[in-house]
Amino acid sequence: MTYLTNHTLESNSCSTHLKMAILGIKKESEMNKPYWQGVFPAVTTQFKKDQSLDLDATLNHVEVLIRSGVAGLVMLGSLGENQALSSAEKRIVIQNLVAFVNERVPVLSGVAETSTASAIQFVRDCEQMGADGFMLMPAMCYKGDPRETINHFRKVALSTGLPIMIYNNPISYGNDITPSMFTELAEVKNFVAIKESSGDVRRITDLRNTVGQRYALFTGVDDLLLESSILGIDGWVAGTGIAFPAENQYLWNLTLKGKWLEARTLYQWFSPLLHLDTHLKFVQYIKLAVQECGLGKEWVRSPRLLLQGEERKRILNIIHHGIANRPKITKNKS
Repeated sequence: MTYLTNHTLESNSCSTHLKMAILGIKKESEMNKPYWQGVFPAVTTQFKKDQSLDLDATLNHVEVLIRSGVAGLVMLGSLGENQALSSAEKRIVIQNLVAFVNERVPVLSGVAETSTASAIQFVRDCEQMGADGFMLMPAMCYKGDPRETINHFRKVALSTGLPIMIYNNPISYGNDITPSMFTELAEVKNFVAIKESSGDVRRITDLRNTVGQRYALFTGVDDLLLESSILGIDGWVAGTGIAFPAENQYLWNLTLKGKWLEARTLYQWFSPLLHLDTHLKFVQYIKLAVQECGLGKEWVRSPRLLLQGEERKRILNIIHHGIANRPKITKNKS
């Protein structure tokens, strides 16, 4: 396969401006609908054993996810090992994914830079490469106060016309974007969605009571999917489900139709696997699940190391039990 490099970045700028115009039209003509909705899986960045990028494996997995019915893709998030990639590698991944997906679903890039300036440059580059939007995290390596966090978000948003999902994960990143902060950010038009990963399902209702339908509301915690759906969400940034895409999509479809008994039964099977998403080593756990399901490899980039010993055996037991007992999902059954 022939891969794109940073040298072809500028050639995409015209198509990007057209895409931005279309996005603007969509926002005005569908004001009562969430900007994004459905399953937007967080996709791993596949590596070879020597820790170099494996674009073939990444693209092959993306193809499986698209065919499962996902509504969008989130590349270079935490699960995509964003911070372990060089600046050049991040741009190569996005450029090749955009070309490969070819507008079949929106492609979002995670933004996890250590400074506001580098985040601004990254989103501008991704915009030129044809990305459809961003999942924006607080600046890494610094726990800002609310004023600093809001300033970072605002400045990055003002540097692009593309839509942005704000990622709230105080457990991992130390910055809690509260409902009142989302109220303050509501005037920034291209903030269109929230990935809520505080681990407190009460936030779903608190956000609805505070900001109403201003943002599309996604859960980012796999093992709170059913609870969050009952309270009312628009989408799911799925983790473990990238190893079980058919079952993941089917569970989401059941929640959309309010088939709670069927959803609960499937959720009970899925839950031990979904718990893998909420551990410090979630990248290693989910990549191992992806490997055992034949959709990629477990290779991670240092400082992460492969699982070993009793821990590896325990996680493999969970994965293999899930595979052995996976329900039969008939395509379009839901």
